[in-house]
Amino acid sequence: MFTELLQTATRKRSKGFAAYLSHLGAFGLFSLAILDSLPFPTFGGPDILIAILAARHRAPWYEYSAATTAGSLIGAFLTFRLARHAGVAYLNKYFGTGRVPRLLKLFEVWGTGALAISAAVPFPTPTSFLFAAAGVSEYPVKKFLLVVGLCRAVRYSLIAVLAMHYGRHFVRAVRHPDQYWGWLLLFAVVIGSIVAGGIVLNKRLEIPSTAD
Repeated sequence: MFTELLQTATRKRSKGFAAYLSHLGAFGLFSLAILDSLPFPTFGGPDILIAILAARHRAPWYEYSAATTAGSLIGAFLTFRLARHAGVAYLNKYFGTGRVPRLLKLFEVWGTGALAISAAVPFPTPTSFLFAAAGVSEYPVKKFLLVVGLCRAVRYSLIAVLAMHYGRHFVRAVRHPDQYWGWLLLFAVVIGSIVAGGIVLNKRLEIPSTAD
């Protein structure tokens, strides 16, 4: 009985917080996107909120996309800088010592590709960890900001445009992606293009360094 009451209260509190951020519009998106890129779980909050706001047509879709991208980039950079300053201790503190070696190995192998996929995919991925791993691994700052900013911009712009055109149907797809495989396929194609572009960009950025 107590557990059911606690779950009901938690759901109501979450809905109340979401409604409050929705009322704030682009500023609410900006704030939530910062938190989402820090090691604090928001469970896809920015994706859902931008879809809801864009579907309501209260402001241009690009306003919501820009606000979410800017907030996400700020949060990502904060995570990146804190990890660079604190080192592996930061990763162990927020992500657990058991997961850190395996995830660091993932970043070492895939690098920019892993970062691009994590920033672009609108489904649960260890995004904030990869932001921190980039900081610990001495990943170039300019390259980090370029990859994350580009992938986030494409991700949130695509969500906003689709929500603007398809309204509540797309909002339901974002909230329950496992029930809408068509949308998943669409995102997979777009994400594949983003990753391919990121790999090409990565190679082009490495050419000057090799020449030097």
